[in-house]
Amino acid sequence: MAISNGSPSSAPGAAAEFPATHWTVVLSAGQSESARSEEALTVLCRAYWYPLYAYLRRQGQTSHDAQDAVQSFFEHLLANHRLAQVHPDKGKFRSFLLASLRNFLADERRKQATRKRGGDVRVISLDAETAEERYRNEPVERQDPEKIYERRWALTVLERVLAQLKADYAEAGKAERFAQLEPFLLGEKAEVSYAEIGRRLDMSEGAVKMAVQRLRQRSRQLFRAEIAHTVATEGEIEDEVRHLLAVMAA
Repeated sequence: MAISNGSPSSAPGAAAEFPATHWTVVLSAGQSESARSEEALTVLCRAYWYPLYAYLRRQGQTSHDAQDAVQSFFEHLLANHRLAQVHPDKGKFRSFLLASLRNFLADERRKQATRKRGGDVRVISLDAETAEERYRNEPVERQDPEKIYERRWALTVLERVLAQLKADYAEAGKAERFAQLEPFLLGEKAEVSYAEIGRRLDMSEGAVKMAVQRLRQRSRQLFRAEIAHTVATEGEIEDEVRHLLAVMAA
């Protein structure tokens, strides 16, 4: 994807203080805002459950066991106001989530017992069929569970950005334009030229180039905005951008 390590073009005029994002809301959890914090954590868990599923599958768990473990972990995380135990020094949500899952599984193994967790109630809906289909497409050479977790996290960020871009263009009545320009956004070697795309969209070649530039600019903004929801401070955004780009390039 055409995302650079430079500062986002929207930086001039940005707010002086880091805005409240999903993870910063979780980290600032208190008695007076526990409901808001739990809602923010739920949003994050719904968005980033698949990397945990892929991690457990690569560790050797069956599809059913991995699904059950992730579901039980989220129920544990969101139950009984456990957010009061989450402190700002927990760092990035990506790191916190994997460390918390490991601790949860270790505790479960020590207990050596099956507990009921809310009956048929599921706080996070997992699409097991889609998850397993996605997992079968993971590169077989990536044997390290941590590596697959990191890669799937990075790709999940990218997928969410592309979904938002697609939705924005569709809302503006430009779904076909996005479909034609998307290959240039992803950095793929386009099979057709700007001129050919222009003929398809009834645009000049120069207009197509400008449209691609705007699309790339918007993708960079959304990429950083998505990352901002998973880090505690504004200063961590660029580090996370570099990390995730390196993971996707590996």
